[in-house]
Amino acid sequence: MLVLKRKVGEIIRIGDHIEVHVLAVEGEVLKLGFVAPRHVSIMRSEIYEAIRQENLQAGKQENDPKRLLHLLGRKPNDA
Repeated sequence: MLVLKRKVGEIIRIGDHIEVHVLAVEGEVLKLGFVAPRHVSIMRSEIYEAIRQENLQAGKQENDPKRLLHLLGRKPNDA
């Protein structure tokens, strides 16, 4: 892990296309701004972990044909 000290208004660069701007320090909270290409996903770690867990659970579910048809908005007779 790289640890850096930065002041408000300073910028950290990651590679050629990502910038992290130190916007403010409010008590124990650091406010950051990110500039990155659209294809780069930036999210809080708790959101990332929730999505990852949801995807793992979805992969473990049985492929019940009736459930799949329901998700597709079809009735069993429409197949």
